[in-house]
Amino acid sequence: MNQNRYSKIFTKKKVASSAVCVVLAVSLFAGCAHFESIEYSQEISEENPQTVEAFDQFINDIFETEVTENTINLHFTISDPEKYGITDYPVTLGDLSIDAMADSNARLENYLSGLNSFSYTELTLNQQLTYDILENYFQLQLDMADMYLYDELLRPSTGVQAQLPILYEEYSFNSKKDVEDYLKLLALTDEYFDQIISFEKEKADAGLFMSDFACQNIIDQCNAFIADSDNHYLIETFNTRIDKLTGLTQSEKDHYRLQNEKILHEHIFPAYENLAAALTDLLGSGTNENGLCYFPEGKQYYEYLLAYNTGTSESVKTLENMISNERVKVLQESSDLTTENPELWELASEATLTPTDSATTLNHLKEVMLDDFPAPPETSYTVNYIDDCVADYLAPAFYVIAPIDDYSHNSIYINETTDTTNISYFTTLAHEGFPGHLYQTVMTYESGIEPVRSILNYSGFVEGWATYVEFQSYHYAGLDDDVATILELNQDATLSLYASTDIGIHYEGWTLEDTKKFWNNYGITNDDAIESIFELIVEEPTHYLKYYIGFLKFEELKKETSLKNIKNYNDKSFHQAVLSIGPAPFDIVDKYLPAYYEYIE
Repeated sequence: MNQNRYSKIFTKKKVASSAVCVVLAVSLFAGCAHFESIEYSQEISEENPQTVEAFDQFINDIFETEVTENTINLHFTISDPEKYGITDYPVTLGDLSIDAMADSNARLENYLSGLNSFSYTELTLNQQLTYDILENYFQLQLDMADMYLYDELLRPSTGVQAQLPILYEEYSFNSKKDVEDYLKLLALTDEYFDQIISFEKEKADAGLFMSDFACQNIIDQCNAFIADSDNHYLIETFNTRIDKLTGLTQSEKDHYRLQNEKILHEHIFPAYENLAAALTDLLGSGTNENGLCYFPEGKQYYEYLLAYNTGTSESVKTLENMISNERVKVLQESSDLTTENPELWELASEATLTPTDSATTLNHLKEVMLDDFPAPPETSYTVNYIDDCVADYLAPAFYVIAPIDDYSHNSIYINETTDTTNISYFTTLAHEGFPGHLYQTVMTYESGIEPVRSILNYSGFVEGWATYVEFQSYHYAGLDDDVATILELNQDATLSLYASTDIGIHYEGWTLEDTKKFWNNYGITNDDAIESIFELIVEEPTHYLKYYIGFLKFEELKKETSLKNIKNYNDKSFHQAVLSIGPAPFDIVDKYLPAYYEYIE
């Protein structure tokens, strides 16, 4: 399975005016596979207690095996491993070797075989849902296994080097063992980075290494991370967590503080120095400054990546048409609105909000959303500031997902310099908090999904949901309704341009000049800005499509559900139904939506 997939982090990428998210899912062979169209049969269920019990044991065994393959994944997935029968586990960041990949693929084949041994009709509805999701996931992982060298572990926002420090900063200390596990993980970082370096050299030998501009971005990021090592935020945040931990003597706390600083200087900072040096040596190894389709099997790999990251079964061409059709529609709606009110664009560009702190904004969102969304369970959250040394690379905002057994505490990060009077500040908090990532996470956990599903990555669902509600949140900001609508439509159209550009670059072979022509057609003529967009999309294929295709699929699901003559249809019940199903491919969500909606009603 995805044995090196770290806990999920959702972020908003800092580029132009587009608000998007990424999922931390770092693995040498993390899911990109051909996604055939699925035809589901609605079989009559005849539950068998023995089959039900055996299936529960089967999926719990998978969960225990896979969640312990990476200690960060374990820690961020469950806060109390003993509750799940996990009492002994190795402290590890995972294994990126070819042998480990072969072992993982063998496990996947065994899982798939074991899954298919169960009588589908003897399972409960929830188990059938889990069965369908696991079958899909296992097959996707296996289908792409031979193309592992096309994967990239080092990306500006979603790469290991960008995400790992945030997870170290967020690593909670609930016990002395947590502290000791954390320090062991820190000490393993340089060895883990050595494995990444070996992988990048293997990619270079195969002619699949990244472009020079991408390589230089990662080098600069590594250097920025270690620039002020004596006053590093991983020292400060560790000390804060240690101070809050009860049950330790002052002597123990002092010892751990010294040990943390020692390990940072002996393992963490050298890991980033060595990675920067190795990448500097590899500059010039990249043979392709453009999209994936310029690699020998790049077009096929992009199809895999697109299917995996969007959770859709449609062809690239179908998705491309879906994007362009939506853009035509929203641009026409924008034109109609501004024809009726010629001053609308000016009013929208001048729209500001009363300055307020993030907690007040989130509490406001939590209240005003209740007409459209079911009330969330009681939960708390903290809003923290992104450290300066990673602010330029990571993102202006992100949410760190809570453990499945303790989702009462959640973390959102924002850039300290964010203008709180800007409407984008408001919609960013809606995207990350309520009714976005935080809300979706706790609602899905509250619905009782199987633990094994928490280690799967369906970013098209989670990122699509956050984009879907972000667009809706313009109408929660207290703006004039037409102003809110024109801002929403503008964001929709803008993100559609990024989505079309992603397909253009990676599947149709657009060069920088082609990309400039495309954006020029929509009145965007700043060459530097377009070049930044081009490079970002080359570095992060399908990055924007997770959000935009996911958003379009939620809109499609809502429309189809409302047209199915469901008695007393309303958006609130629709939202509760899809969140109860939880992250999954959209074909599977569509299959189960009527049953879950009926159950809610």
